[in-house]
Amino acid sequence: MGSKTLVGKRRAIIAGVAGNVMEWYDFSVFGYFSANIGHHFFPTQDAVSSLIAAFGVFAAGFLMRPLGSLVFGYIGDKMSRKMALTASVALMAIPTFLIGALPTHQQIGVTASVLLVLMRLLQGLSVGGEYTTSSIFLVECSVAGHRGFFGSFSAVGSCSGILLGSALSALVTAVLDRAMLESWGWRIPFLIGLTVGIAGLYIRRHVIEESAPQGR
Repeated sequence: MGSKTLVGKRRAIIAGVAGNVMEWYDFSVFGYFSANIGHHFFPTQDAVSSLIAAFGVFAAGFLMRPLGSLVFGYIGDKMSRKMALTASVALMAIPTFLIGALPTHQQIGVTASVLLVLMRLLQGLSVGGEYTTSSIFLVECSVAGHRGFFGSFSAVGSCSGILLGSALSALVTAVLDRAMLESWGWRIPFLIGLTVGIAGLYIRRHVIEESAPQGR
């Protein structure tokens, strides 16, 4: 394998991994701050009930993943893998940022809860398209004898996103006191998610070579 080809394969791996980091970063952050989210968007007299409601919203994202696979699989086949991969990152980054900026139930009532559910559904749709499309992209960019190795980087990206989200959430929790964390500190990782998303979007738009597979 020539040096130019090797560089191209490395670029393909970076592009394939970047989106998965972003996608699973948010899932990790949401899970970490579920108690805070439940308190602000599903307030009840019982803290456990609020937490269960927050976990229910968390689960709603997973219900959209099969649909996301179908939608972004179609985009990848009919248009291009690059378009599908770029769109999936954008669809995750924007709702992630908006969750961090949403007004609470105390401010706008049940509308806040509805908006939170909508953001999670969009994120679930995005993840369903991201994971499967990036896996296909990586396998198509590989060479004979290395397809399993290249395809495995999708899992590397998702695990890296979970670790990144957990680490940042733990850092915020350690730095802020309980009152600050409950009031506004939990929003910080979601807002930072926009930066992570922009980085992933840049990589997808500029690192994926135009010669990469464009669908079948």
